[in-house]
Amino acid sequence: MAIFSQSSTPKPSHLPLIFTFLILTLTPSPISSLSFQSNFDSDLSLFGDAAVSNANSPSIQLTLSKFPKSSSSGLLIHTNPFKFYQSNPNNPISFSTDFTFSISPHNGDGLALIIVPTDFPSKFSRKSSSFGLSRESRFLGIEFDTLMDGNVGDLNDNHVGIDVSSLVSARVCNVSSVNLVLNSGVKLQSWLDYDASSKRLEVRLSKAGSERPYDPLLVYQIDLSKMWKDDEVFIGLSSSSGNSLQSSSVYSWNFRTRAVPKWMHSHPVNPQLYSDEVGEGKTAHKKGKKGSCFLGMLSGLAFGIGCGALAALALMYIWAIFVDRDEMTNAADCKFPVGFRYEKVNVVVENSLDDAKK
Repeated sequence: MAIFSQSSTPKPSHLPLIFTFLILTLTPSPISSLSFQSNFDSDLSLFGDAAVSNANSPSIQLTLSKFPKSSSSGLLIHTNPFKFYQSNPNNPISFSTDFTFSISPHNGDGLALIIVPTDFPSKFSRKSSSFGLSRESRFLGIEFDTLMDGNVGDLNDNHVGIDVSSLVSARVCNVSSVNLVLNSGVKLQSWLDYDASSKRLEVRLSKAGSERPYDPLLVYQIDLSKMWKDDEVFIGLSSSSGNSLQSSSVYSWNFRTRAVPKWMHSHPVNPQLYSDEVGEGKTAHKKGKKGSCFLGMLSGLAFGIGCGALAALALMYIWAIFVDRDEMTNAADCKFPVGFRYEKVNVVVENSLDDAKK
């Protein structure tokens, strides 16, 4: 179910009003969100062998354990397309998603979160291999791979890889480094966050029910607005069993896109060019132009001023609270007058006045 939300209007007051306004201004505005907790609705579609399952716990089972061994593939797709920028490239879109899943103890292809052209589902079949991506020329895939395939340079049979228009991963990490096994049959949870302002993609992974890890498992620089331009895309979860009995299941899935105001955009130092990453696999640096540097300085200055104003108002607000409290305390101390004690002083004159005249 896609949910469109708008920020509520804050109640008028003095400093709290300004404080609330700045928070809303500095916070990226949400565009749409999807929340799937084993409840199937019209914004989700199944392809291939994917099916709703109520065994053990409600889930979407993407692949089936078939006897004798034969390939099984399934796709869960969010059929509400989106773009990586709205109206113009200066307003790119960020996204965050998380999902819980499990993979049975067999060596199949595993599972992948994919971003693909809108015609991808029509070409997907239950006999598709490699998540259905092998014939695609443009895609983004985050694979949770449980099969070591030397043909694509896999690290091992327990890794997470970021695939950019190629099944040869542009970035890969050994999942054993965080003491997890992808195909253990245990429920796992993954978080993926793409920040359009920094062009940074982060991947996190832990056991389901655990806290979101602070440190990402993988970090990758990529400009998705440049990759997809004005094209609409689908996001989905795909799985292929290969020639194994492996089955993959999805138990929950949350997806949210958001727009970042233009003045909040940052300009990373020496970002990698997407064309070099995909084509020649080389690391390149963008040649800075005076205009872009000037705009970068203005953006940084505007952001710094905004943060400084926010911090100053926060300090003024806290200072005002404590000053009022001190004044109330002083008034309470002065409510009752301070009493004075008077003592009688005896003055003794030893000589008479006549003696003094002498």
